[in-house]
Amino acid sequence: MSESDIVIVGTGHGGAQAAIALRQHGFAGSILMIGRDGEPPYERPPLSKDYLYGEKPFERIMIRPAPFWDERQVGLLLETSVSRIDPAAKTLTVSGGGTIRYGTLIWAGGGDPRRLSCPGAQLPGVHVIRDKLDTDRIRAELASGARRAVVIGGGYIGLEAAAALTKLGCDVTVVEKEDRLLSRVAGEDLSRFYEAEHRAQGVDFRLGAEVEAIEGEEKVTGVRLTDGETLPCDLVIVGIGIVPSVGPLIAAGAAGANGVDVDPYCRTSLPDIYAIGDCAAHVNAFADGAVIRLESVQNANDMANTAARSICGDRQPYEAVPWFWSNQYDLRLQTIGVNIGHDATVLRGDPSSRSFSVVYLKGGRVIALDCINRTKDYAQGRKLVEARAVIAPEVLLDTEIQLKELL
Repeated sequence: MSESDIVIVGTGHGGAQAAIALRQHGFAGSILMIGRDGEPPYERPPLSKDYLYGEKPFERIMIRPAPFWDERQVGLLLETSVSRIDPAAKTLTVSGGGTIRYGTLIWAGGGDPRRLSCPGAQLPGVHVIRDKLDTDRIRAELASGARRAVVIGGGYIGLEAAAALTKLGCDVTVVEKEDRLLSRVAGEDLSRFYEAEHRAQGVDFRLGAEVEAIEGEEKVTGVRLTDGETLPCDLVIVGIGIVPSVGPLIAAGAAGANGVDVDPYCRTSLPDIYAIGDCAAHVNAFADGAVIRLESVQNANDMANTAARSICGDRQPYEAVPWFWSNQYDLRLQTIGVNIGHDATVLRGDPSSRSFSVVYLKGGRVIALDCINRTKDYAQGRKLVEARAVIAPEVLLDTEIQLKELL
């Protein structure tokens, strides 16, 4: 049986940052990172953007150069999954049947892509984008001549993939079951703007549409919708969300319904076990105290820092302002805050200029902003979100007034 003072499960942004932060805060004990991936920690957002269309080689998306981990005495156990946790014995059972003892466990397992359940969903040519191998498979198909693509899911991953595939010369159709894009994360102004931008680039859409089956024998040849239409294609990308990867934690008795529940210091209900990142459900002050999961690099990194500080004796609650970003074509979206429960929106600027912001209000308070090619609004809007500022809509509407003047 091997053992480590701290075992980190997950080698994504959260796991990597946890190891980095532990050393930065003076932890001198042994650290072991366990990951299902075969590569040292690397950035995930470029997988549906820069890495997919070849603008960034793999070396440029590594979180740290490979020797960094040896230099910091952080062990890496790759291509390994955890099947069981015994919180009483403080042991993990890993793939292959080995056992690892831990002093403290940090679970940064992230999530697994949600899969289609329809006939044909397992055919070759049907892809998700969650790790490097996923994107490498898509790139290999493109190199072999695939040029007709169907993207299932009109969220950020799906739209980023659609933009990348279009840039690579593919004919792309996006299938979304709701009547507009980004319906779960953005207001209608942003949804309609992105739809128009993608259409201008040649992307086709089927909104309010559902998939009945993936067609093909040895490989995908089409996507059949419930209305009977079949969309011919050479490859399919499925981007319909993730399922939190917390099975062993829940089986071991950790509390949680949507992911695993953590307290303000990222501790689970199990002793000496923390959880961070996409899989960690927490009370968020910027969502009016709702228990939510945040699927973002910012959240993973900030939770990692919170957990590391707590382990090192500098306990500070997680209170970071949520932020996100998305790059599609020459459009840079920056989001600050959480728009859950908003009851009004203000369109600040003209979407036809391709530089504008959507401000989300709840009870008159500014709770979030979506900023397209408008970095100044994003930076200054952060202060309004932090201050829970109450601003009249007609004032927010005036682009001649800088947001920092409204504090």
